[in-house]
Amino acid sequence: MTDGQKQVEALIESLRRERDELRLKIHLGKAEVRDEWDRLERRWEEVKPKLEEAGKITADVSRNLGTAAGIAAEEIRAGYRKIRDALR
Repeated sequence: MTDGQKQVEALIESLRRERDELRLKIHLGKAEVRDEWDRLERRWEEVKPKLEEAGKITADVSRNLGTAAGIAAEEIRAGYRKIRDALR
């Protein structure tokens, strides 16, 4: 497994862990964050396969795909932070 593949897997796992924690908090928490959660869930479903694909393909293509997917992953992570802050 290449370093790039390891980084992609670590990113997916990190987002998955944050997502799971927030899903539970949202279920128990504030209704006003549910719209943001729903938007991020749709984005997650778009980005996750691209991240997984980036981890499987060759270096040059992986870099380009990984960059685009990485930007989307950061958007999701920022949204998760926003939700987490709203639940405090």
